[in-house]
Amino acid sequence: MILIAGGTGFIGSAIARQLVARGHTVAVLSRRGGSSTISLGGKPVEVRRGDVTEPAGLAAALTGVETVVGAVQFQDFPNQNRGKGLTFDNIDRRGTEHLVAAAKAAGASRYVYISGVGAAPDAPRVWFRAKWGAETAVRESGLQALIVRPSWVFGPGDHALNKYVAFVRSPLPVVPVIGNGKQRLQPVFVEDVARLVADSVDGRGAAEGTFEIGGPQVLSMDAIIREVERALGKKKPLVHQPVWLTKALMSPKAAIHALPLPLTPEGVTFATIDATADTEPLLAAFPELRLTPLPEALATYLSPVRRRSAPSA
Repeated sequence: MILIAGGTGFIGSAIARQLVARGHTVAVLSRRGGSSTISLGGKPVEVRRGDVTEPAGLAAALTGVETVVGAVQFQDFPNQNRGKGLTFDNIDRRGTEHLVAAAKAAGASRYVYISGVGAAPDAPRVWFRAKWGAETAVRESGLQALIVRPSWVFGPGDHALNKYVAFVRSPLPVVPVIGNGKQRLQPVFVEDVARLVADSVDGRGAAEGTFEIGGPQVLSMDAIIREVERALGKKKPLVHQPVWLTKALMSPKAAIHALPLPLTPEGVTFATIDATADTEPLLAAFPELRLTPLPEALATYLSPVRRRSAPSA
């Protein structure tokens, strides 16, 4: 049995679908736990209720589990809400510590943790320090530990690139871009992350270790948006908004703070940093893994926008 914490989320559900397609018995851990099963890849998957911030309730959810995949993200990620305990430190670090302890107590043998490129004990940003803390708990658990550090993950249902997809599809005459558009990213298709985890479970690559994963191209944000436009068959001017101005507009003290804004000032910083990966160790350890180029991946779920034809006379 493989339990995926965060298995109803963007990355976790992709991993679950990949494992189910390969014939593995999978369950997902959900703090909502509203139904006994959900459909993933056209097959029913068991839902087990559990919240990584409530360690006492995890024991029952891990009964019979051999492998745990930690892919939890908090609501409104990357916008932290300290009042509700929705922070990187509380969910990523402490949540992983709780889940690792429960996995050991349940007799699990393997732990896979979805971390992020940049995780380090002395990282300048709290999210990277929190992920390092989570990695440390996994490495020191005594379980067979695989740590995956994705760069910038995209795909159907993501909450990053799809914002630009929406702008390109919208009636707006321009595409607003936070920052100067020169941010360096190595976008990785979510299905490639899922295949990496499944290959490890299936013995088609390393069973343990720490690996960064990014796509085969390093691109600027502007170049990525242009690829989205090509996939959709539309092109608009890109209008860049300074990061400082975006933060000011999204500050709680701003005059428009009551509007439903997608990012906090801290979230703006998270969304505008570089994200590149060293994939050489990954490809050496997973010889069957192919990293999908951005245009090829976009073509699997985006289609050209159909223009409305003029009414006939």
